[in-house]
Order: sequence, then structure tokens, then C-alpha cells
Amino acid sequence: MTTLTTSPLAPLLDRLFEEAASTSPTTSPFFADLSSEERARRMRSKTDYLDFYGRLKDFPLAVSRETGTLLYMLARSRNARTIVEFGTSFGISTLHLAAALRDNGGGRLITSEFEPSKVVRARENLTAGGLIDLVEIREGDALRTLAVDLPETIDLLLLDGAKALYPEILDRVESRLRPGALIIADNADFSPDYLARVRSPASGYLSTPFAEDVELSMRLG
Repeated sequence: MTTLTTSPLAPLLDRLFEEAASTSPTTSPFFADLSSEERARRMRSKTDYLDFYGRLKDFPLAVSRETGTLLYMLARSRNARTIVEFGTSFGISTLHLAAALRDNGGGRLITSEFEPSKVVRARENLTAGGLIDLVEIREGDALRTLAVDLPETIDLLLLDGAKALYPEILDRVESRLRPGALIIADNADFSPDYLARVRSPASGYLSTPFAEDVELSMRLG
């Protein structure tokens, strides 16, 4: 038995995944009116991301159930105690990571979200899941909120916010990543600069595509 598979978290996640499936951003008039090329351009843009994601503030933009389970498994197997997350949204990925911290014996999860209404939803979900005590939600632009007051060492980093900012977020936390630290980048194909960086032999990472559009990287010593 784990925190992930028992009450109150398991039924909460079932409900959240059902809601996420029924509220796809493709139902948004804004999203539906964009061509696939324009959608990709906005997701890769370093200037349009605030407007793009702001228009999707009512959608969870959640990881898949499989990716959520993967996050839990990786954090447990790494015996993670310090985790940083870029992109909280409604907190579905945050719940999986915090559950791993609970089952690892405790720790600290710092997560960042720029949309205030999503911060409220995430805090409600983390409270309902009995995990809010492990999580610090930093509201605002992650380029600022994740640039200060980080743990001395970080065991795991999840990148799941504005895709174009993945390299910039890595810049802010890289010096704190301990040897063997894991980085999970969701929808990484929308951040070619990030992929080029972590896949470079000289980068200090070992990196590979993993699951559906997920890049899994390990910080080398």
C-alpha cells in the first residue's frame, strides 16, 4: 500500500483525471482556432507564453496518468527528499511527487505557477490529498520565483510549464542538482534547445526519450 494508491489521494486523482479528460483545451475556442503550426509556434515562443497559457487558465493541462505514476516511481526509487517543479497547474503532477515524498519519509517540494486561479485550485487539491504540508507553491513567473531560496541540493526536477523556458529554468537550478539527480521534461519536443543541451555529450547529463513525449535526464557527477 502506498499514499498514491490509498484514500484520500487515490479517489481524488481518479476524479481529477476524469475532469482533465472532459476539459481538453481543444474545446477552447481560442485553442481550436489556432492551426497546428501556430499552436506549436506559440508553445515554443519565449515571448508569447504568458498570453498563450493565460488563455488556457481554466484547463488543467495535466500530465497523463501514466506519466504521473512514472513521476511517483522515479521519486521513490531516487529516495528523493528535495523536488522542484516548474508548472503546477491544478497540481496533479504535484500530488504524485508529494506522495512520493510522503512515502520516502518526508521532504520539500517547491513548485511554481504564474496563474493565480490555478494556484488556488492546486492548493485545494493538495489539501484534499493530505499533502499540502510538503509543498511550497510559489506564485508568479518561475524565472524569478525559482531563482532564489532553493534547497542546497535537489534530487529531482520536473519541467512542465512553458516549454520555451526549459533551458532558462534549468539555468536557475542546475548548480543545485546533485549527482544522480533526475530531470523529467514533459512535452520536451516543444523545446528543441533544451533537448540539444541535455543530449549533448559535453552537457553533464545522460538523457533519453522516455514514454510519450517525455525526456528523462540524469545529472552526472
